[in-house]
Amino acid sequence: MSKRRDFLIGSAASAAAVSMISKANAQDNQPTKRPEINALRQGFVGQYQGGVYLLPATDETVQWGWFNNAEPPRARIKAGDTVVMETMMASLNQILPGVPIDQITKLRTDFPGRGPHSVTGPIFVEGAMPGDVLKIRINRIVPRSYGANWNLPGNLKLGQFPDKFAEAQVKHFYLDLGRGVTEFLPGIELPVRPFPGIIGVARAESGQYSTVPPGAYGGNLDCRELVQGTTIYLPVFVDGALLWSGDSHIAQGNGEVNLTAIEGAFSELNLTIEVLKKTPLTFPRIETPTHWITMGYDRDMNKAVDMLFDQTVKFVSDWKRISSKEAQQFMNDYGDCRVAEIVNQLKGVYCMLPKKASPKFAPNPTQDTRDSYVTAATDADVQKAMNAASLQMIERISQLKKLSMLDSYSLASLAMDARLGRIEPGARTIHSLMPRSIWVKKG
Repeated sequence: MSKRRDFLIGSAASAAAVSMISKANAQDNQPTKRPEINALRQGFVGQYQGGVYLLPATDETVQWGWFNNAEPPRARIKAGDTVVMETMMASLNQILPGVPIDQITKLRTDFPGRGPHSVTGPIFVEGAMPGDVLKIRINRIVPRSYGANWNLPGNLKLGQFPDKFAEAQVKHFYLDLGRGVTEFLPGIELPVRPFPGIIGVARAESGQYSTVPPGAYGGNLDCRELVQGTTIYLPVFVDGALLWSGDSHIAQGNGEVNLTAIEGAFSELNLTIEVLKKTPLTFPRIETPTHWITMGYDRDMNKAVDMLFDQTVKFVSDWKRISSKEAQQFMNDYGDCRVAEIVNQLKGVYCMLPKKASPKFAPNPTQDTRDSYVTAATDADVQKAMNAASLQMIERISQLKKLSMLDSYSLASLAMDARLGRIEPGARTIHSLMPRSIWVKKG
């Protein structure tokens, strides 16, 4: 892995890129008192001590763009063990600071059908069998100090609005991990809020599958709530489960409208993995310290919302031991439902449900608030509502903040919060919020 990274540093296009990488490497390689991290940095693979397993990201432990349930395990762990792993940047670390957009585009066009994601694994979990559930707690995430967001050429028909934003662009970022921010443009700072865009198990079906579409196996869920301290539950479809993670995100807006987040890499993704035997679960579920999160994904965003409704009502009914009608009312009163992504072939939505008694969820705003710029759109087709609310926000921020439309598109992909109005038959509303806090005064 180090040879690959050194080569890319040498081929960086500008002195600014070399400076960014040097600065990032200095931050990432600061001395640590944690011996397991020192061992991970040195490439140690295997059982380290007790129930801790180390899995560095190397050409031998990472695959590019495919899942396959015949892939030999790169790690074998026991239920209850902790895995401390690394991840790579996209396309096997070929997208680093200084890499131009034409090279990023070529990495996509030269490998049709393959996802852009680098995924570390698979991890074989002893005792996990079809019909079980993996319970994966994210103990710690430490990103590397750089990332990138890009918009591919419009003729590739990727991202949500390729015809309106046909010009290709890449923006490279240095992450100030001490302050927990990265500069988008002078005067605009985005919070560093890392999470694994991909965390998933092998499908039941044999063969090779792109990492792009998410599904019941998890995978490319791109749910930005899956941060440090949360737990994800994944159904198991093959013996050993075979767990991968990658597509490491540094910051992402709801919708991820230009196709990418701030795409990064993790120097540490620390997971504790348990097996829940014979536990019925049809689709991934997330648990935070304060909420349960249900999800729905489909190629048709309307069907994704319908799936979310069904998943949520069923979960709440079982959780609270109440009727479906009462569960639906709970969802309407307390559910905070949002858009995960709309660019991964399948569109994703999710609903956050408070664990403890709380005030009823306030209606989403339709006008600017003290904290956010707001746009909203209503349509019988939720995808049309999402498109309209998103474009209104992109155009508004461009005009209000004097950004190019392409930069405003990128900013929406990284910071916009897209929320679902009340889920009920008929017209549906999308509320797009852009936090005012990302605009900062200098000096």
